[in-house]
Amino acid sequence: MNEPVRVVVVDDQELVLAGFAALLSGAPDMTVVGQARQGEEAVRLVRATRPDLVLMDVRMPVLDGIEATRLIRADPGLPDTRVVILTTFGLDEYVFGALRAGAVGFLLKDTPPEELLRAVRVVMAGDSLLSPSITRRLIEVFAGSPAPVPGRAAMPVLTDREADVLTLVARGLSNAEIAARLQIGPATVKTYVSRLLTKLGGTARVHLVIAAYESGLAS
Repeated sequence: MNEPVRVVVVDDQELVLAGFAALLSGAPDMTVVGQARQGEEAVRLVRATRPDLVLMDVRMPVLDGIEATRLIRADPGLPDTRVVILTTFGLDEYVFGALRAGAVGFLLKDTPPEELLRAVRVVMAGDSLLSPSITRRLIEVFAGSPAPVPGRAAMPVLTDREADVLTLVARGLSNAEIAARLQIGPATVKTYVSRLLTKLGGTARVHLVIAAYESGLAS
């Protein structure tokens, strides 16, 4: 039997914190190893407990979730700890900042309980947390942003096929849709996505979307 997923929950609202902790503790394959109400406390707790996963609020006193995520992901002693962002606000600048800091995805706080548990299992299986529909919402935000986009020079050298796959990921296509578009197998698409994540230094599909738009490959 596999060991339960060890989770730290971080939120500055007591009721939210208690609710998430109770939900996760009630799952047979998960255990809550700590709770924190602000970022500095969260970083100390994560370093002490070395959990598999952190559910991290964004807006908190003392140290916000973005900086806390950056510190956790930059800690050489925590190479396998994954961070998922919890937010009430949907796709805002705080969420994007946290994703760039190394979070593997995000969940809205009103996510149904069964969906939250499923999301934890998806992340721990090494898959992308974000569905194609959420990826499309990310694209809408990037496409409508007035911020300047850096040139292609920042993008590592990609093969033609890697560039094709990255462009289609950035358009919100699922692996199955990309496979059909390029007339290759879904397993091959998954291999290309993994290779792109390695080349671009990402940990989740959303990071490919961000990289494609920031580099100018997608627009």
